[in-house]
Amino acid sequence: MEAQVARCAGLDVHKDEIVACVRMAEAPGGPVQVQLHTFGATTRELLALRDWLTGLGVTRVGMESTGVYWRPVFHILEDVIGECWLLNARHMHNVPGRKTDAADAQWIAELVEYGLVRPSFVPPQPIRELRDLTRYRKAQIEERTREVQRLDKFLQDAGIKLSSVSSSILTVSGRAILESMIAGTTDPEVLSELARGRLRAKIPALREALNGFFTGHHGLIIGEILAKLDYLDEAIDRLSTEIDRVIAPFEAKVALLDTIPGVDRRTAECLLAEIGPDMSVFPTAGHLASWAGRCPGQHESAGRSKGGKTRKGSTWLRLHLHEAARAASRTKGTYLCAQYRRIKANRGASKARVAVDHSILVAVWHMLSRGEPYQDLGADYFARRRDPDRHAQRLAAQMNSLGYDVVFTKRPTPPTSPARAA
Repeated sequence: MEAQVARCAGLDVHKDEIVACVRMAEAPGGPVQVQLHTFGATTRELLALRDWLTGLGVTRVGMESTGVYWRPVFHILEDVIGECWLLNARHMHNVPGRKTDAADAQWIAELVEYGLVRPSFVPPQPIRELRDLTRYRKAQIEERTREVQRLDKFLQDAGIKLSSVSSSILTVSGRAILESMIAGTTDPEVLSELARGRLRAKIPALREALNGFFTGHHGLIIGEILAKLDYLDEAIDRLSTEIDRVIAPFEAKVALLDTIPGVDRRTAECLLAEIGPDMSVFPTAGHLASWAGRCPGQHESAGRSKGGKTRKGSTWLRLHLHEAARAASRTKGTYLCAQYRRIKANRGASKARVAVDHSILVAVWHMLSRGEPYQDLGADYFARRRDPDRHAQRLAAQMNSLGYDVVFTKRPTPPTSPARAA
């Protein structure tokens, strides 16, 4: 096997130390010199690692994606090393019985030297910053949802059925009622009069729902929950403002993604943060879908296929695609909705959702590659691609099986007007 690079390095990255192995060959096919060194994980030690690698003339470095510990190493080396590769741990299983840090570093270096592994996709620094912001905002939105659920749980514990009457606990009326209860008011007559808008039409039911056994214990916890919800709302607003600033150079691409059914602006920002704006890193739309784990897997042995489960892919990207697919399945008159319903009827909702995920990703790749907005194929796409004669015969057979005699007469095609032909 021929080496692809003369001087390369493999890094076994841990929380507190990095074991580095450098392989050097003076001539292709010649003897290989190996050097091993262990560095700490502090910034000073990482700078020493960088100087050691550049001093030996290393042009390609490979490292395993170990938690988040690879990130500072990658940040320091990516601008000074010609090729800095992040490698998938599942692609680098070593020979059993030889598991040491030094052996792992040498094994990574050999795989990199002979080109037996492929680098993982790591977006440029601006996209990595955008990805951190969108992921943290998503985490805060999910935390806010959990707090709202805790709020309703404690109200139920106090016998307060506010969520059974009001569409949301945290409307203007609901917030006023909760703050009054925290202040010590427990009279349902007084509390129900705080209702505003359409909720006033439900005052009798509201009065009954607020008749519970709310105590100071509940008031303390609910007050803390409301304070945390206020903080989370402010944090989400601050993060959204910063995301708007960071994503400004890619505003045109966000606007393109926003044209996909089921994809709103926030989802478009998250999709762009996960896959990046440059589609040249994915040769085809199929490569993007495979990297994201939104296409069938392949496991064939002895000429038999043994399953086609999808790979895990990016957890965050899968989450955003699922949200977009659920929203698209509820749209009217769109191709994605028709695709979801067609597959769901035969194979279930889960497989239908993954199929819509795949369709959205394929559309994203073409839109970002060409700079064109989304063009919907229409809800009747699957009906239009059928052979009309065969479809008519199938319908006639179904009617005949029900006891009807059906005769179809095909209408002549209307002539094309001169104006339309021109």
